[in-house]
Amino acid sequence: MKKKIKVILLIIVLIIIATVSYVWVTGYNMYTEAIAEESIEDKFSDIQEQENFTTIDEVPDIFIQAVVAVEDKRFYEHNGVDLLSIGRAVITNIRTLDLTEGGSTITQQIAKNLYFTQAKHFSRKVAEIYVARDIEDIYSKDEILEIYMNTNFYGSGYYGIYDAAVGYYEKEPSELSDYEATLLAGVPNAPSVYSPKVNLSLAEQRQSVVLDKMVESGYISQEKVDEIEAEQVTK
Repeated sequence: MKKKIKVILLIIVLIIIATVSYVWVTGYNMYTEAIAEESIEDKFSDIQEQENFTTIDEVPDIFIQAVVAVEDKRFYEHNGVDLLSIGRAVITNIRTLDLTEGGSTITQQIAKNLYFTQAKHFSRKVAEIYVARDIEDIYSKDEILEIYMNTNFYGSGYYGIYDAAVGYYEKEPSELSDYEATLLAGVPNAPSVYSPKVNLSLAEQRQSVVLDKMVESGYISQEKVDEIEAEQVTK
């Protein structure tokens, strides 16, 4: 009986190894094909040369802080891949038997948006990791954040923080108030839902999540949160 159990366990282990190997090789091939078609440098240059490309110096600090806090709190510490977030996501996915959690960093999100489909499968995640690592090798954290905020969809037809600031508030990004900046930082999570023009109440609920994350990350105080949320009532 014990021998049979050992054999079964060995077969299971071999199946897992074979599956992981297949997924990893497939993902790596997906990565090499993607960057062979168009390099990361060319992708970034095309974006940086677009009209109204916004640099990190042209947005309020609180906007960048909000983005990092809610999307990737260890952004400045990792090299494109956050193993803690991935581990947490794997546990969640195993528990739910679905790819409900991605554990993607800001850099991985850029990799996905520039090169791959939104379909959730493990091979794409592997390819995404390889591209993210390349991005981090080539570009600074500020440059990565610039690409991120210039390519995100902010709902209601607005792509990039410049269009979002002008479209929603008729302001340049640098002129955004703390309320406006932290609200927009939360919109890309679900643009069709959190667009201020679609449902301001839901957008402000998401904003409250963003502000809580900012407090957890040490970017702002609870007093500042109370000040910003007080504006929610008056909008």
